[in-house]
Amino acid sequence: MKKFILATTLTAATLFSGFIYAADYNIDREGAHASIIFKIKHLGYSWLTGRFDDFDGKFSYDEKTADASKINVVIQTASLDSNHAERDKHLKGKEFLDVSKYPTSTFTSTKYTATDANSGTLTGEFTLHGVTKTISFPIVKIGEGTDPWGGYRAGFSGKTSLKLADYGIDYDLGPASANVELELFIEGVRQ
Repeated sequence: MKKFILATTLTAATLFSGFIYAADYNIDREGAHASIIFKIKHLGYSWLTGRFDDFDGKFSYDEKTADASKINVVIQTASLDSNHAERDKHLKGKEFLDVSKYPTSTFTSTKYTATDANSGTLTGEFTLHGVTKTISFPIVKIGEGTDPWGGYRAGFSGKTSLKLADYGIDYDLGPASANVELELFIEGVRQ
């Protein structure tokens, strides 16, 4: 009788495991369907914008178990591109990102709280310039479904503001330039 109960429990666990665990996705960097953009006020007079061209990551998501969602992203800081070579050299240097000493920036989620079926708050550990801080920011599901090549995709966007001094970047461009805004547009292909 005990063997029957154990076998029944294991079979049920196997059958329903797909409903309990979220699906795994690779961020679609090969097709360039994801981007990480930054903007910061230049002396308070205008916005300086740019992007990170090289990053990778994975996330787990299922609409039915959204609160179990997770994401991990690794950004290659030397891939910063503000469309101006001299400025990029300065931003990659010791006064800002110091990419030779800190070649990567990472985000690893620790919690997702759904607000509704298409939005929520993502919390996790963000590391920049060798400093790790817990951050939370809102995200929105753009959509999900099958693609023309037989795959299945899901896409999200999020936006946060970071105080540079919190990450040991204290080059003074004035109070209007103390924070940088990051926008993430992530599309993943289900594995």
